[in-house]
Amino acid sequence: MSTWQSVYRPSLFANKIALVTGGGTGIGRSITKELASLGATVVIASRDRDKCLITAKEINEEINDCNRSGKVVVGPSTSIRNEEEVQNLIEYIIKEYKALHLLVNNAGGQFVCSAEELSSKGFNAVVQTNLSGTFHVCRAAYEHYMRDHGGNIVNLTLGNRNGMPNMVHSGAARAGIENMTITLSQEWMESGVRINCVRPGIVWTTSGFENYGPAGDLFVDRILPSLPAKRFATPEEISSAVCWLLSEGSSYVTGSVVSVDGGGAYHFLPLITIEDTCHLPVYGVLPTKAKL
Repeated sequence: MSTWQSVYRPSLFANKIALVTGGGTGIGRSITKELASLGATVVIASRDRDKCLITAKEINEEINDCNRSGKVVVGPSTSIRNEEEVQNLIEYIIKEYKALHLLVNNAGGQFVCSAEELSSKGFNAVVQTNLSGTFHVCRAAYEHYMRDHGGNIVNLTLGNRNGMPNMVHSGAARAGIENMTITLSQEWMESGVRINCVRPGIVWTTSGFENYGPAGDLFVDRILPSLPAKRFATPEEISSAVCWLLSEGSSYVTGSVVSVDGGGAYHFLPLITIEDTCHLPVYGVLPTKAKL
C-alpha cells in the first residue's frame, strides 16, 4: 500500500473486528491502516468524527487499490473521558458487527508544563484522558464482549521510563496504564483476554512536527543527537509492534510492556525547560492547555 507494506501476511486479521481509539491521526492512523490491510474491519473513533471520516475514506481507497479485504469504518464521536460516550461506542460496535475481537487504546494527550506551574485542573484532565479514559474503554469492551468471548487489547503509553521533565501529569497517567494493564491481564486471563502495552519513544510524523514550527526545530536540535538510535521512530514501527501483540504470534504474551524506542528506555533525555518552548511535539500531545 503506497510505499509501505506490512511485514505480516495479508489475511492475518481476516474476519476480525477491531477498535482503534484516536485512529484518525498519527500513530493511531498507522495502526488502523495496517490492521485494515491485514483483513480486519477497523472501527475508529475520536472526538473529531470529521477527521475520522477523512481517514477512513483515504485508507479504504488504498485498500481497494491493493485488493485487500479489510476496511475502516467510523464510530460515533467519542470522548474517552466520558463513560456514557464510551458505552455508546462499544454498544454500537456490538450491534453493528456482533463482535469486538481487538482493541487498541491509542487516544490520549498531554501538554508541556513544569510541575510547579501545573494546576490541579490540568493534572486531572491529563490523568482522566489517558488513565481513566483507557480504563473506561477496556472495561466496556470486557463487559459487552470479551468477558464471554475473549479478546486482545493493546494500550499505548509513552517512553518516559526515566521520567520526562515538564510531563509529570502524563508520566503519572502512563505509569498507571502500565500497572493497570498488568493487573487486568491477571484478572481477565480466565476469560481468554490478553492485554499488553506498547511504549513508544519519540515518533516522527510530518504533520505533528510541522504544527509546532520553530519549537519542532528546537526539539530536533536538542533531542535527536542524544538518542542512542540517532533517529526518531516512524508510526509504522509502532504499528508493527501493536499488530504482533494482537496476533496469535504473541499468544503466550500478556501483562507485558514492549518498548519501541531505539534504546531510549535506558537513556536520559536532555532537559528542555518550559522557557525554551511550551509546544514540544511529543507523542499524543495536546498543543495548548486551553484545549483542556
